[in-house]
Amino acid sequence: MHSTALTARRRERELAELASETVDLLVVGGGVTGTGVALDAAARGLSVALVEAHDLAWGTSRWSSKLAHGGLRYLATGDVGVARESARERHVLMTRTAPHLVRALPQVVPLAPGVGRRQGLAAGIGFGLGDLLRRDAGTSSEVLPAPRLARAGEAARLVPAVAREHLHGAWVAHDGQLVDDARLVVALARTAAGRGARILTRVRATDLRADGATLEHTRTGSMLSVRARVVVNATGVWAGTVDPSVRLRPSRGTHLVVPAARLGDPSGALMVPVPGSGSRYVFALPVQLGRVIVGLTDEEAPGPVPDVPVPTQPEISFLLTTVSRVLDQPLGPDDVVGAFAGLRPLVDSADAGDGSNAASSDVSRKHLVAVSPRTGAVNVLGGKLTTYRTMAEDAVDLAVKHAGLTARPCWTADLPLVGAERVSTQLPRSLVARYGSEATEVLASAALPGAASAVGQGIKNTAHLDITRAEIEWAVTHEGALDADDVLDRRTRIGLVPADRAAVREVVGDLVDESLARLSPL
Repeated sequence: MHSTALTARRRERELAELASETVDLLVVGGGVTGTGVALDAAARGLSVALVEAHDLAWGTSRWSSKLAHGGLRYLATGDVGVARESARERHVLMTRTAPHLVRALPQVVPLAPGVGRRQGLAAGIGFGLGDLLRRDAGTSSEVLPAPRLARAGEAARLVPAVAREHLHGAWVAHDGQLVDDARLVVALARTAAGRGARILTRVRATDLRADGATLEHTRTGSMLSVRARVVVNATGVWAGTVDPSVRLRPSRGTHLVVPAARLGDPSGALMVPVPGSGSRYVFALPVQLGRVIVGLTDEEAPGPVPDVPVPTQPEISFLLTTVSRVLDQPLGPDDVVGAFAGLRPLVDSADAGDGSNAASSDVSRKHLVAVSPRTGAVNVLGGKLTTYRTMAEDAVDLAVKHAGLTARPCWTADLPLVGAERVSTQLPRSLVARYGSEATEVLASAALPGAASAVGQGIKNTAHLDITRAEIEWAVTHEGALDADDVLDRRTRIGLVPADRAAVREVVGDLVDESLARLSPL
């Protein structure tokens, strides 16, 4: 076994090695799909290199609702296969591969004037059908409790900001919630690296061919031609820019960030039906670092694909108005401390099971895996975060067949990610939630002073940021972070709130620089 630690030194060494080698599989794209493909292939005994133009989880994979959900919405829109697959993959994540990164989250649909009678009934029926999916997947009620009707008092305890006047009770169901989507991507990349995969960020692939690609080191501008027996295009919403034969129909999902205290520090997620819809909801989801994210939208996003999508004012207004329908005190623009948007890479083809005139919210979340007639690479398109593993399995199956490779069958459903071992520690719960069984090592391996101190210690208005200085160092020495932006925006998610980012930017930058300087030479 190789080390799972990703460092700047390892990256440079492994990039240089590619000049004289032919790898079995070249993966282009460092999101959840690409890192899932890299892990699947490496676990089968194939030699693998993954290249990413920016950083791990740079694109859509960091802009999700951070749910490993059972596909209830897809069941409501008729995508029974996707819903069932989602429930089964949620089970795999929560019980075998990443139980340290996923927890059961109560979801609350209040039975109140802001929720129509028919919508309340539809929610109860939907939760019941979702529970059938849970049972079909083999997920026990100890992992995910069955849905039930709750009294008004319990609903208010789970979500203290809910309007209590005429609150008759609530439906309460449970789903899976990731501590963070970007952390899942990093865990996949490191687990793949532990099985020999080369994980190379800041490396852009151009001129994709059936037998390789041209690589550009984005920091130096140097070029390298890499040879591979098969190439997998896992660039998500950018797949069409890499391969012009790909047709995607991007959809923008926007979220708002509000302080958890503004909603009474909820322990459950509030679900508010969208007016006129029986299957769409706006969520208020409690997440780490004292925040609640409110989302999400589903809007067409035609045109060039931006590096970082931007929420629109109509989307922000829609989210605030919808969630405020059931709150004691409405949310307003001044309550919003951050906002983010991601683009879903929906497949625009007959294979997706939709017509070209369908609304983006109705387009199937099925994934598509096919050999490109233009480049000869294997394209893996569409899908969703929860089902990344089956997408990766299908992509590697086709790549192996297409290139005539010899590989063992997929076994990633039983392959724990780094940190997944059982935890027995007295460390802070937040640290364990982010690192699982590696939490002890995060602190013990720190070489910089004040390892257990909060990164914002002594800085005004940062008490809610329970990120330690040791975690900043760990991001550099084990998780492939190359600069402060990698740490702020993807390893810790401090950057989701611009004010938090600005408050600790200098401290984090200094810690990153010191950690990089301490790394051993090539």
